Amino acid sequence: MLCGLIYLNIIRQPGPGNNVPVAPAAAMTQPRRATGWKLAEEQACRDDLTRLCPKHTWSNNLAVLECLQDRKEVRRDSGDSDTMSGLLWNYKLNLTTDPKFESVAVEVCKSTITECEEEERGKGYLVSCLVDHRGNISEYQCHQYITKMTSIVFSDYRLICGFMDKCRDDINRLHCGSINVGDKDIHSQGKVLACLEKALVQEAEQQDQTHPIREECKRSIMRVAELSSDDFHLDRYLYFSCRDDRERFCENTQAGEGKVYKCLFNHKFEEAMSEKCRDALTTRQKLIAQDYKVSYSLAKACKADLRKYRCNLDTNMPRAREARLSYLLLCLESAVHRGRTVSGDCQGEMLEYRRMLMEDFSLSPEIVLHCRGDIETHCSGLHRKGRTLHCLMRVGRGEKASAVDGLCQSALQALIQSADPGSDYRIDRALNEACESVIQTACKHIRSGDPMILSCLMEHLYTEKMVEDCEHRLLELQYFISRDWKLDPVLYKKCQGDAARLCHTHGWNETSQMMPAGAVFSCLYRHAYRTEDQGRRLSRDCKMEVQRILHQRALDVKLDPDLQKRCMTDLGKWCSDKTDTGQELECLQDHLEDLVSACREVVGNLTELESEDIQIEALLMRACEPVIQSHCHDVADNQVDMGDLMECLVQNKHQKEMNDKCTVGVTHFQLIQMKDFRFSYKFKMACKEDVLKLCPNIKKKVDVVVCLSTTVRNDTLQDLKEQRVALKCRKQLRVEELEMSEDIRLEPELYDACKADIGRLCSSVAFGNAQVMECLKEAKKQLSQRCHQRVFKLQEVEMMDPELDYQLMRVCKQMIKCLKQNKNSELMDPKCKQMITKRQITQNTDFRLNPVLRKACKADIPKFCQPILNKASDDSELEGQVIGCLKLKYADQRLSPDCEDQIRVILQESALDYRLDPQLQIHCTDEISRLCAEEAAAQEQAGQVEECLKFNLLKIKQDTCKKEVLNMLKESKADIFVDPVLHTACALDLKHHCAAITPGRGRQMSCLLESVQDKRVRLQPECKKRLQDRIDMWSFAAKVAPAEGFSDLAVQVMTSPSKNYILLIMAMGVMTLFLFGLLCGRITKRVTRELKDR
Repeated sequence: MLCGLIYLNIIRQPGPGNNVPVAPAAAMTQPRRATGWKLAEEQACRDDLTRLCPKHTWSNNLAVLECLQDRKEVRRDSGDSDTMSGLLWNYKLNLTTDPKFESVAVEVCKSTITECEEEERGKGYLVSCLVDHRGNISEYQCHQYITKMTSIVFSDYRLICGFMDKCRDDINRLHCGSINVGDKDIHSQGKVLACLEKALVQEAEQQDQTHPIREECKRSIMRVAELSSDDFHLDRYLYFSCRDDRERFCENTQAGEGKVYKCLFNHKFEEAMSEKCRDALTTRQKLIAQDYKVSYSLAKACKADLRKYRCNLDTNMPRAREARLSYLLLCLESAVHRGRTVSGDCQGEMLEYRRMLMEDFSLSPEIVLHCRGDIETHCSGLHRKGRTLHCLMRVGRGEKASAVDGLCQSALQALIQSADPGSDYRIDRALNEACESVIQTACKHIRSGDPMILSCLMEHLYTEKMVEDCEHRLLELQYFISRDWKLDPVLYKKCQGDAARLCHTHGWNETSQMMPAGAVFSCLYRHAYRTEDQGRRLSRDCKMEVQRILHQRALDVKLDPDLQKRCMTDLGKWCSDKTDTGQELECLQDHLEDLVSACREVVGNLTELESEDIQIEALLMRACEPVIQSHCHDVADNQVDMGDLMECLVQNKHQKEMNDKCTVGVTHFQLIQMKDFRFSYKFKMACKEDVLKLCPNIKKKVDVVVCLSTTVRNDTLQDLKEQRVALKCRKQLRVEELEMSEDIRLEPELYDACKADIGRLCSSVAFGNAQVMECLKEAKKQLSQRCHQRVFKLQEVEMMDPELDYQLMRVCKQMIKCLKQNKNSELMDPKCKQMITKRQITQNTDFRLNPVLRKACKADIPKFCQPILNKASDDSELEGQVIGCLKLKYADQRLSPDCEDQIRVILQESALDYRLDPQLQIHCTDEISRLCAEEAAAQEQAGQVEECLKFNLLKIKQDTCKKEVLNMLKESKADIFVDPVLHTACALDLKHHCAAITPGRGRQMSCLLESVQDKRVRLQPECKKRLQDRIDMWSFAAKVAPAEGFSDLAVQVMTSPSKNYILLIMAMGVMTLFLFGLLCGRITKRVTRELKDR
């Protein structure tokens, strides 16, 4: 309240040394003199009056008073100055207590006087009450009158009712000036108030309060500031400090309703602004931050909204906090976010003051108090245009946990909540200036000030349209926005109902408490990807917003509060050198097993979420855009991903549209999936029940796949009627097995076993497309034992299920049916033919790599080849020994029919390509190089090398090689079908002369040999020549390699061209022996009888 009554005992009385004339002062106390007495007639005022005030004002004391009290040019260098100060003081004092002026007030303010009619008359209380209620005044004359009276009262703090009584001690203790008349000139009285105001704001910024201002004085200071909020003339110190700046920046701004204040605030950081004015404006803004009513325009514009949304009715809160600007902003922002109506004028004022808070950190006493050390250390010299605040934000989001003090971090978060720059990027001046060019190019389709501008900027983060300064400012702000879901207005609007329903947020007071960082959003995204079976889910609109935020957070781990909090130590330990975009999360995923449990849990949950919706990985989606548009646009357009997009990217990983960044990103995600089967969404959903039932306690995906695959394989081999693994799981299991076969790194145990060999033998081979695996297979003999064992196990699985052979499926995908049967067809793709040959070479090294042979010969192998099996190892090849054993038994015609059929196929194929006979290749490598180099170099193998070795049998020096060639001759003698060269040459003769002979067991070969001996039969020259060559070879073989036993001899006889002759001779020999036996038997009986007779 304002008061014109100042007790007479504090008015300086005339005395020695005083320059104030007693008569005029005394005369002014008399009403009758006040009527005719003129200030212009006083000698002490005449010079200044003549120099400064227009002549037409001289007759009006109020006009003279207004002129002199607002001019800095009043002389202070003479005794007349003190005399004039006394005259003006006494005049104002008596004026505010004069009953005549109270009568005028009653007359011109009839409608307002009802609110002040109880005030005591004659003591200045009436005028003071009217000033208090000037906001409700509608009459023009009353308003003019009160404006004049207010300017008089505020010209001197001593005229403010009760102010001096409440603040006398504080004025003296803080050395804010004298309270006696005459000791200071009329202009210095504003400095006393300014001193108290500065002390008040500094008190809030200091922890150690040695001289706290008393509460009653605080209230008086704030009340004075509030009452002077209408017209900047009423703040005497600011008025004189900023008078020149007002002329410079706000010349056309009319005084009243706080307009000049606002204009000066907007120009506070202009280079031309004087430091004295800037300092006074900052003090004023700090007072507004402590009590919003110090801003006339804000209090007036938002009065109805504050009452409507009950923003000042919290009885549990002290009045000081309730009046805080931050509290008002939080309360009204909450109403706006909830879709409530807040007047346009109020929202406009809120925008101004939110921008003001972001622009000058010093307006927040908590920032000044708790961040002082960080500002001095990191942010000195960056005071203007919000740069200090962004500097603190940059330090606050730093890599180290102790980058800023916890209290400073909380103060920063509270300030961001109050300013709410997420709702309008223009509030953050530093961001606005840094990102202006990006907004004009990338986000020009969005209305200026729309909350989606920030989202648009995030979408273009790390793109060619983004500039470095904007990137830094954006991430600094988003770090704090991400820690309070209410700071994203679109998310809050779409999800507030879901949050209340699913996350129980209705119990939180949005203005008096801060939600735990990231707590609500964590709850929302846990519900975002639930199925109907899993319970309550988010609404469609809310889920879309949650996905948008997840896409943004994937760009930087610091935007995920939970992740950063739990993984701070691990980030420093494992990922300190990972500074490029997106590398930190990839690093954490790579070290998943090494992370502390809390970090491992949050990284695992996030990875599991990505497996369902890989579009969360915004950087990966940008890198893969070409291949998505060409091959995966159908699944990418689906609102529900369910892992389909990643599966599509994996399947098209080697398309021409796939670039290096996309390939690396997709492969990385595949590698991460190996760590836990839950990271493969489709596999998890298809097989979770089977995993729990059949593979409990197994977590790694590769182990789960092996467990389930083994179960499926065993069930198939045992011909079970009902498979233990569900059909949907078996289908997805096949997809996972095929994906794993593409890159050796997707099979961690194999990769670990062969890592050294890869570096030694395949360092120049790129990963992917199973190229490294192919390299290891080709260099199999040079592998370490451990790696060799793993490769053999893999080949065994691939041979049982060729679809798992990625290279074979890739190269021969167009000719996948009947590959072996059509290998020599003219239509066969050369690359596919080469790949099939490689696989056949591998398959013939060990019967275990040929599941069909293994099944057909399961009785023959242990019967005839047990000694070889006894020496065998479970995880290394037998180098064709068992197959070689079976070949010999085939030549002896001792195999079972099924086994014989399979061996015949192997013999036919190896007769055309020596590489398909491992034993021959092992023992004859040197001889082939010496004797058959030209034939071995031929691109197409059609039995040339075998023919060469047969014709050069006498020249072969190595006994082991000679033995293998002899075995070849023996095998070809058993069946013409295993000698493709001879079979091709004699095909026509077989048709003409042996058509009635059933194929197999050497019958057709015998037919041809008999035809050679029969002069009546004319064979084709080429057939006859080839047959004669074979007869000569067999004859030589019989001499070089005699029969090793009776069975071998019997086979040789039965397959000999002179079989009939030999059998005749043998029969005659047997008959001779029989007759001789009969004769000897009769003689023996006669001798025995003669002996008995004796």
